[in-house]
Amino acid sequence: MLGFTFLDYAALAFFLLAWFGYHAAVEFTAPGQRSLNKVMNQYRFRWMEQLVVRENRIVDTTIMASLMNGTAFFASTSLIAIGGVLALLRSTEEVLPIFTELPFGPPPTRLAWEAKVIGLAIIFVYAFFKFAWSYRLFNYMAIIVGSVPVLRESNREDALVVARQAAAMNVVAGKHFNRGQRAFFFSLAYLGWFISAYLFIVATAGILFVMWRRQFLSDARDAALGRDHA
Repeated sequence: MLGFTFLDYAALAFFLLAWFGYHAAVEFTAPGQRSLNKVMNQYRFRWMEQLVVRENRIVDTTIMASLMNGTAFFASTSLIAIGGVLALLRSTEEVLPIFTELPFGPPPTRLAWEAKVIGLAIIFVYAFFKFAWSYRLFNYMAIIVGSVPVLRESNREDALVVARQAAAMNVVAGKHFNRGQRAFFFSLAYLGWFISAYLFIVATAGILFVMWRRQFLSDARDAALGRDHA
């Protein structure tokens, strides 16, 4: 009905399997606990443990501002991308003939083209909500950090409890930020579908490989673990 071929459905299924499979592998499996994201979560807790002994917390507020500014940037970028996708959907009559003439497969029907554009819009909307929620959680973390008392012998337990709560909120905010970025990366693979289902499959496999390598085989992960990557 939409004008998709069997290869289109197979490519889309591979894309979804790659996205959700990667998501599950990184966040819910035992090997995923050794990913770069999980290693950095340990440093989030170490950061808060150091925060409690500092009376001057200018460094900490600077880090928090950097986290929030980066998240706000990606949320704004998501809105721009959504606007671009909606403009693309509105310009179907002008754009479709260009892709119809490409020699990479059967020409797309109007319904197939619009379905692909709507799918891309859904990805960016998902990314926006993830970045926006992450930004809000970083704000909550900043409030909790503001309530962390300076460590004294008389309040040691209370100070550590609140510091761990701030770290836990930081971890949750980082988790949603990572999910938003993941949507951005996979949107690059999705763009290949507008040209060819074959390119869609290849691009999805490429993005999956790059993301997996950065999480488990990158220099950054080795550095975070204190390994010499000579």
